[in-house]
Amino acid sequence: MIDTHSHIYLPQFSKDLSHVLNRAAEAGITDIMMPAIDFGSLDQMDALHHPHIRFHRMTGIHPCDVNSTKESTGDRLIQLGESDEIIAIGETGLDYYWSKDYINIQKKSLREHCQAAKTLNKPVVLHNRDSTEDLLDIIEEQQDGRLRGVWHCFNGTLEQGRRALDLGLYLGIGGVVTFKNAGVDRVVATMPPDSLVLETDAPYLAPVPKRGKRNEPSYMKFTAEKLSELFEISLEETDRITTENARRLFRLS
Repeated sequence: MIDTHSHIYLPQFSKDLSHVLNRAAEAGITDIMMPAIDFGSLDQMDALHHPHIRFHRMTGIHPCDVNSTKESTGDRLIQLGESDEIIAIGETGLDYYWSKDYINIQKKSLREHCQAAKTLNKPVVLHNRDSTEDLLDIIEEQQDGRLRGVWHCFNGTLEQGRRALDLGLYLGIGGVVTFKNAGVDRVVATMPPDSLVLETDAPYLAPVPKRGKRNEPSYMKFTAEKLSELFEISLEETDRITTENARRLFRLS
């Protein structure tokens, strides 16, 4: 399985990282993709190594961090993203939950990330919280046939999900799909399986039965089991489909 979104490099894992990675490998995780929070995230990612897991890096500025960035985001994204070691641009997006003080700066940053992704021919990884319509409007504005990416931690409505697919996005399915009262499971069940990728967003949003605990890549098996239940297919088939989707989206060899 491929965890397409994990902040495994954060300090929450510093005390037991080797054990966390061993559990991930034992659970069948072969690849972990690491979205950036800011440009300093790349240095933190450099410390990760495991004999049975491949680590893939992204570069970007999280929408909650846009006001603390002093560099020219667009130019820096191009400079860092040109490296073959960078598989995607992000995470970027919009977040109106924590603060609405910097909405215009967030929108500007999102557009710069989309433009960099198109220039570099790499996918964009999208964060969305309480901002769905604005987010999709900007993606529609930026979509010229070259933009591809993923709506990370998908939790939208049926109509929003279909609009995202029409705009060329994949849907990142994480622990929220296992939450009983979220309703995300019912929406996901109507989406084509070849549009879905698995993720954890570790250390956040652990799935049931680990909800409320620190999330980690090995817990992605619970999300995969939920997808198998929703689509009435085997766990092996869920693994095969979502792995192929991730390889196609991120153009992994």
